[in-house]
Amino acid sequence: MFGNTVFTRVKRSENKKIAGITQFLRENDLSIDTTVEIFITVTRNEHLIACGGLAGNIIKCVAIDESVRGEGLALTLATELINLAYERFCTQLFIYTKTQNEALFRQCGFFTLARVPGVMVLMENNATRLQQYASYLTTLRREGNKIGCIVMNANPFTRGHRYLVQRAAAQCDWLHLFLVKEDTSRFPYEDRLALVRAGTADIEKLTVHRGSEYLISRATFPCYFIKEQSVINHCYTEIDLQIFRNHLAPALGITHRFVGTEPFCKVTASYNADMRRILQDPTNPAPPVQLVEIERLQYHGIAISASWVRKLLVKRDFATIELLVPDATARYLQRMLPDTAMRSTALQTESVLTTGES
Repeated sequence: MFGNTVFTRVKRSENKKIAGITQFLRENDLSIDTTVEIFITVTRNEHLIACGGLAGNIIKCVAIDESVRGEGLALTLATELINLAYERFCTQLFIYTKTQNEALFRQCGFFTLARVPGVMVLMENNATRLQQYASYLTTLRREGNKIGCIVMNANPFTRGHRYLVQRAAAQCDWLHLFLVKEDTSRFPYEDRLALVRAGTADIEKLTVHRGSEYLISRATFPCYFIKEQSVINHCYTEIDLQIFRNHLAPALGITHRFVGTEPFCKVTASYNADMRRILQDPTNPAPPVQLVEIERLQYHGIAISASWVRKLLVKRDFATIELLVPDATARYLQRMLPDTAMRSTALQTESVLTTGES
């Protein structure tokens, strides 16, 4: 507290206070981000004048009432948020913020990683950590003229994912597979990573990498200060692929990035189109990366997807699930619901899995 200004920590479970924060954010043309675990509010004469929150190691929902801007309150609030994060053992901090807030967070020790001009920036509280990570990746480089990369969520790992990895590996001197690091689904990250490794153990010329903070998760990408979904999608794509092309791909010597065709999700299909443009943009001094789309593996004319498996899991249709996922994934899903035995099938699954139109 200084003067009549009070800083208070508010947990997500404090519904009445969260309602007040939500209203304050709305008045400042922001929406509340549901991933925020704890807020710091600033009140003066019992009126809310500023707030900011933490979602893991990401600072979000920073808002300052127009009546108190210019008092230096924003810098004090940012410092309080950083101290709170350190108390929660989060020392690697990121913030996605409007372009006009970039200078403020530079004063707080943040450095810009990527930006969408006029819209937003991604900043980190370390000037060299990304370079250090890229240097680490260089130790995992493999020689070859065609070095491929796949980035996936595998939520969970399916035969479709495995097919994509097999096809890509067959075309490359070496293939790097990154699993996006997030814990926002029913399938924890460590479990997903184990299933990917089990499901690809027999594929040669492949390195499976743990995810990092520099492979942006769509699930944790903040959109509380952007109202139009098309702008959100554009910003996510730009930030994610700027970091990939400028830092990660050069470190590993990646020349090609592989994706599956996207017949269902317009957002993902648009992302693939934007990826091709950004990765091969001749105005970027970083080496270009060629995008390769591989036709999705199908079962009975339907492209296999993790979302399909999740829907079948809700229905407990394990007979169909067994046809769509590798054995390790099937056993894992069975253990998730031990009260329901997965029915075995005598079908030869490989004979019914096809590519292209059936």
